[in-house]
Amino acid sequence: MSAQDDLVSTFATCTGRLSALMEHQWLMDTSRADDTRDRRARMIDLLEAVTPPGQGRAVLARRIEAKFALAELLTRASFGSDRDEAERAGALVEIHVAACNSLLLG
Repeated sequence: MSAQDDLVSTFATCTGRLSALMEHQWLMDTSRADDTRDRRARMIDLLEAVTPPGQGRAVLARRIEAKFALAELLTRASFGSDRDEAERAGALVEIHVAACNSLLLG
């Protein structure tokens, strides 16, 4: 796997994660959704800049996979009946989102 492939995978994963977070925030009526939408748009710009021609389907698949994985954690964190499991899911959400945020300037 090349360095460019790593970047594509990383940016696709983060785009999916930020999409899931944004939608969750919309549903939960939080004021942070606009900020997340802006960070997601910046991540899409990065993803588009490094995606080679002809890789759109693979990139979309990676985005969707990452989106559903984070959505699952968000659901468990917000609505899980097992408090310990909900806390672990919430901690993983924070770790995953922080890793993506660290890729953005500003």
